[in-house]
Amino acid sequence: QVQLVESGGGLVQAGASLRLSCAASGRTVSSYALGWFRQAPEKEREFVATITWNSNTYYADSVKGRFTISRDNAKNTVYLQMNSLKPEDTAVYYCAAKYGGRSPNLSDYIYWGQGTQVTVSS
Repeated sequence: QVQLVESGGGLVQAGASLRLSCAASGRTVSSYALGWFRQAPEKEREFVATITWNSNTYYADSVKGRFTISRDNAKNTVYLQMNSLKPEDTAVYYCAAKYGGRSPNLSDYIYWGQGTQVTVSS
């Protein structure tokens, strides 16, 4: 079993930056693909970014160029650096883990964190 715990969310103004962290425990996730997803109020959970075990990355078009996903396998942690935040980025952000390669599909991920709230004011 893998437990994932997100941190780093908060309330910021538009244009600001935040860095989310997701620490894994229970077993090493160095061979897993890791992803970030988000869910805004009354909307479905959506893909944000994913990273493979060897740090190949893939982003949703809505965050490309503003967000950067990275991982530190020695710390069993994945990060999401979010720059130039917009009000439409407001959501609960979740990290997730899956076996194998990267994927934007929620259903491919087997382990999920509890989420961290990000609120961007205009």
